[in-house]
Amino acid sequence: MNKAIILCGGLLHTPDAKTAHGLIREGERFLITAVIDEVNAGKDAGEMLDGKSRGIPVVKNIKDALYTQPTHCIIGVATNGGILPPAMLDEIREAIHNGLSVVNGLHDYLSDRPDMAALAKRNNVELIDIRKPRPRRELHFWTGEILNLATPVVAVIGTDCALGKRTTARFLLKACKEAGIHAQMIYTGQTGWLQGGKYGFIFDSTLNDFTGGELEHAILSCDKETHPDIILIEGQAALRNPGGPCGSELLVSGNARHVILVHAPKRKYYDHQPAWGEIPSLESEMKLIGMYGSKVIAIALNTEHCTTEEAERFRQEYEKRLGVPVVLPLQQGCGRIVPLLRNLIQVTL
Repeated sequence: MNKAIILCGGLLHTPDAKTAHGLIREGERFLITAVIDEVNAGKDAGEMLDGKSRGIPVVKNIKDALYTQPTHCIIGVATNGGILPPAMLDEIREAIHNGLSVVNGLHDYLSDRPDMAALAKRNNVELIDIRKPRPRRELHFWTGEILNLATPVVAVIGTDCALGKRTTARFLLKACKEAGIHAQMIYTGQTGWLQGGKYGFIFDSTLNDFTGGELEHAILSCDKETHPDIILIEGQAALRNPGGPCGSELLVSGNARHVILVHAPKRKYYDHQPAWGEIPSLESEMKLIGMYGSKVIAIALNTEHCTTEEAERFRQEYEKRLGVPVVLPLQQGCGRIVPLLRNLIQVTL
């Protein structure tokens, strides 16, 4: 496993650093040794994230992180539109000067910048733009073969962006493993790949004609090669978020007949933007998902801006009102969903 440091540009404490947050929590592709974030320097990244010390220091600059002997530098932010923050450019150049390959998950490709490409070549390092579209010859059309798949497929969908869909799916993987269930996850974003995902594709960098086919191909390849008991799909954006409606592909092309719906009780507007419209009720979202022929089997709550007491109160209220299990992934894990997944597996046996 390659050692890597993460660049956050002063955004570690914000939702824009969700890529960094995922890598701080866990990952199999890179061993994170330090986080670069001048605003939060001096703290433990894990303690800052969720109160759990992970021995990952937050330091002021690249120089302060070199003692950890990294080989890679990862851009740890996911900004609106995938634009590279200009303030990070000098830090990226410093990383390259110090012999680090740079992993970039933004739409703003480093390899398209002549100065960066030349600098990387001189220092014999790579610029890895993981969101760069793959060549047409490598993409797949949807075939319909997935309609014959016996393995249950569960989509983790959110009522908005940046709610913790991937984190919930990863927590479910862990809970399944602890319960002796062989689960696999299909990643659909850059952080999923960075965390070590083997099966999947980067949804928003794939030509629209091929998103359904790429999703189907990932699921079928995963099923054929790993023989899982159940397959989870990481969702992107939200069904009705006007800035990037997404999710129906998981239900239609991915044939996910079961959904775990992620929701933030205190978030009122899509992407916190009043002009984008209010987020519909959970009842409305569950009804919409049902119209696709799928069923919401559990709710996972993002408890941003909630006290511990408020989070538990929301959990109990929704569970009573909606008639499905409701979990708090960050506070309590996803173990209560495991019996539901086990029941899906038994039905298909």
